[in-house]
Amino acid sequence: MDEKELIKISVRNLVEFILREGDIDNRISGGIEKDAMLQGSRIHRKIQRRMGSNYRAEVSLKIQTACEGFVLQVEGRADGIIEEEAGTTIDEIKGVLKELAHIEAPSNVHLAQAKCYAYIYAKQENLERISVQMTYCHMETEELKQFKQEFLFTDLEEWFQELVRRYEKWAKFQIEWKAKRNASIRDVEFPFEYREGQRNLVTSVYRTILRKKKLFIQAPTGVGKTMATVFPAVKAVGEGLGERIFYLTAKTITRTVAEQAFQTLKKQDLSFKVITLTAKEKICFCEEAVCNPDNCPYAKGHYDRVNDAVFDMIVNSDEMSREELERQAEKHKVCPFEMALDVSLWADAIICDYNYVFDPNAHLKRFFSEGNKGEYLFLIDEAHNLVERGREMYSAVLYKEEVLEMKKLVKSEDPGLAKRLEECNKQLLMLKRECENYQVLDSVSHIAVKLMNIMSALEEYLEIVQNEEKREQTLDFYFQVRDFLNIHDIMDENYVIYTELERDGRFKLKLLCVNPAVNLQTYLEQGNSTVFFSATLLPIHYYKKLLSVEKDDYAIYAESTFPKENRLLLLGTDVSTKYTMRSASMYDKFAQYILKVVEAKRGNYLIFFPSYRFMADVYECFQNEIQGRTDIECILQSQFMDESAREVFLETFEEERTTSLAGFCVMGGIFSEGIDLTEDRLIGAVIIGTGLPQVCNDREILRQYFDSRDMRGFDYAYLYPGMNKVLQSAGRVIRTEEDQGVIVLLDERFMGRQYREIFPREWEGYQTCRLENLNAHMEKFWEKIKN
Repeated sequence: MDEKELIKISVRNLVEFILREGDIDNRISGGIEKDAMLQGSRIHRKIQRRMGSNYRAEVSLKIQTACEGFVLQVEGRADGIIEEEAGTTIDEIKGVLKELAHIEAPSNVHLAQAKCYAYIYAKQENLERISVQMTYCHMETEELKQFKQEFLFTDLEEWFQELVRRYEKWAKFQIEWKAKRNASIRDVEFPFEYREGQRNLVTSVYRTILRKKKLFIQAPTGVGKTMATVFPAVKAVGEGLGERIFYLTAKTITRTVAEQAFQTLKKQDLSFKVITLTAKEKICFCEEAVCNPDNCPYAKGHYDRVNDAVFDMIVNSDEMSREELERQAEKHKVCPFEMALDVSLWADAIICDYNYVFDPNAHLKRFFSEGNKGEYLFLIDEAHNLVERGREMYSAVLYKEEVLEMKKLVKSEDPGLAKRLEECNKQLLMLKRECENYQVLDSVSHIAVKLMNIMSALEEYLEIVQNEEKREQTLDFYFQVRDFLNIHDIMDENYVIYTELERDGRFKLKLLCVNPAVNLQTYLEQGNSTVFFSATLLPIHYYKKLLSVEKDDYAIYAESTFPKENRLLLLGTDVSTKYTMRSASMYDKFAQYILKVVEAKRGNYLIFFPSYRFMADVYECFQNEIQGRTDIECILQSQFMDESAREVFLETFEEERTTSLAGFCVMGGIFSEGIDLTEDRLIGAVIIGTGLPQVCNDREILRQYFDSRDMRGFDYAYLYPGMNKVLQSAGRVIRTEEDQGVIVLLDERFMGRQYREIFPREWEGYQTCRLENLNAHMEKFWEKIKN
């Protein structure tokens, strides 16, 4: 007889999924209380330690229930089991921030969790009756409030079986879909003729997944790295090496490329549910994303209807596009954003921004809550972006001025909260008096204690405040304090604490995550395997150090498939962007360089600068050079471009014209990566400067940190991030094997050994030039291309 398939679900996921009801309401308590639950592990341990010898903490429990065609395993950990002569009690602990007096009864979902544990334990121990105790603990005062109730085993069994029955159709769908999906994957083949080196890339990704390792891929644009990672990952899912693919990226355009890769595979009759998660603000049906039943009709009763909406969608269609999600949400009158998150639970691949996986405040708790272990496969596109994004996600800042502003805001209504804020302000004032520019500190635990007091007082204040504007301001400040405390909790040797007196006079306290690798690992270890890939993952040891904690990660350098003769790479050695060298004559020389490049062949060019200021100075000189000419057009990136302005900028490159076009923009900005101008839409890039970040306190702290660990601090803080911008900018020119173009790097520093060490292999054969012989190089190259 065939062994029945085993489906596993946690107690918490089961009850939260089946028993949720009511409205979406992000006004204060709901969101904050939920947040407190997630912070509660410290409190759990404290309570458990003081419960006495007859209290067993963190007891793992599981039960298997036979269903039609499969076995359902429900598992979890009971916070506590109390064995006494009078009987057995299951204890469920919840940390809360609201006053215990306001809690008149346990919430249905909390009680349901405890009842599941009670049923499993009673069945296991043959108990006729068992008690359930809900222990609510105030996070600040550690005061307890308990609710106790006794249940007959027979009643619990009936209740639990009904819960299982309601989940059964979902599990059954899961089994049937998985069988259909895996059968379809078996026949899928790589959809193109392999380019040179691409087969090796595909094999490396598959082997990495098979061995449950991490892989770093440096792959120039055009080698087909998206399909070379997606295809083997899909194959691996079909062979049981992973249950779900997360395709992570920082840019909208790369999400589109990933969607197209999956669609291409689907043309071979692949059954694979793929969803792209869209930001709440973009997919919301309302003008403003105000998520409560008074402001949004889709929030009202959302949880009463959403499971039906999700089931309808996953059963009747493989299509999970944004348009389809919106249509389904409208049909069932539910929030499209929240519904999309629920639908993602049944998807085989999720395309989304990094923060849905790694950000402690925004990650998908459905997949990445504490204790989860999914069979996930992570494909991380444009992985070079993850270093700085990781630092942002795991750093926190607190401004003295905002503490003081908050104190003034609440003073008349809540003197107690104002007093706590003033105590914190005084401590920050003491730190400010000791700080001339910036100061590195060993610890700020004394401030963290004050902030914990402030948090619980803010919670009480939010219960009473009537003014909507004040509520919004207070809520923003509350979340800022919460983030600071959460980061303070996870700080280790990868952090630097410092204070800084900013130029505008504001005083800040920052918890700076220097190396995000350990924090990223918290989430990555919940999956099976990770593939980091980018066209600019050089030097590889830098990215390995800052994105992974493992010492035995794999790395591969995918060779470029482009004919080298299609590209000219020149290094201008008679100009410099060093501050000491900047002058009107130097700006004029840069302008002449740009003019000679643009004049050599009619076409579209991008000119990249180290800053807006530098760009403005050279642009002015360039305008003087081309005054009265009609054969050269210019467009300029402005500092505060919105999405429509960006589109207009890019569309200019798509237009047919009889003139040359020079687009002036900033390195590391929106036009230096993630844009695809193929063939003659872009035939050249002039890159002015080495891209080094401006010297600032953050960068200097990074430099000192790595220097103190004998790790070439200047390279880690300035050189590698700067050269990444250069490589990204240069990568705009050659996008396909048919592309032809010139890349001109203008700064004498590019001749330095430490800069040239980072040049990709395909840059071998670069030539040096000076302004006086630039024309000869350009004419020779374009003449050769013509022939």
